[in-house]
Amino acid sequence: MPWDTDDYPSSLKNLETPVRKKAIEIANAMLDEGYDEGSAIPIATEQAKEWYDDASEDEITEMKQKSDEKLKQRDPEGQQYDSRPELLDKGEHVVSHEDGWAVQAEDAKKPAATFDNKSDAIDRAKEIASNKGTQVIIHRKDGSIQDHIGFGS
Repeated sequence: MPWDTDDYPSSLKNLETPVRKKAIEIANAMLDEGYDEGSAIPIATEQAKEWYDDASEDEITEMKQKSDEKLKQRDPEGQQYDSRPELLDKGEHVVSHEDGWAVQAEDAKKPAATFDNKSDAIDRAKEIASNKGTQVIIHRKDGSIQDHIGFGS
């Protein structure tokens, strides 16, 4: 069950509102990706604090105003893991796609996300693989493997 501003882990209660909301948003996305609550909470808290340190005033204001529905909104990129939890152990591939570049878990039926440029796809693949403790396999346009980046635990 996703958390919101009325129902969230007690460890978040002393955080400033925008940091708490960001932590809730991150933790909900992590739960969607298959993380257990015990792992999601501390990771989301740390990432929210880092976000706050780097965020602009506009981003902070936007987070303060974000509704509970937006905080609980399911991440469409995480949905592939709900129906196929075995993909949580698979590496993320960056592959050429008709829309530019795609991030797709090994053996997944469709991409988690598509990007106009390869560097954005690589950044997203690294983020997902880092959270899952797997690897990123970067492909060239012709499909051959360009690079591997490991994020083993």
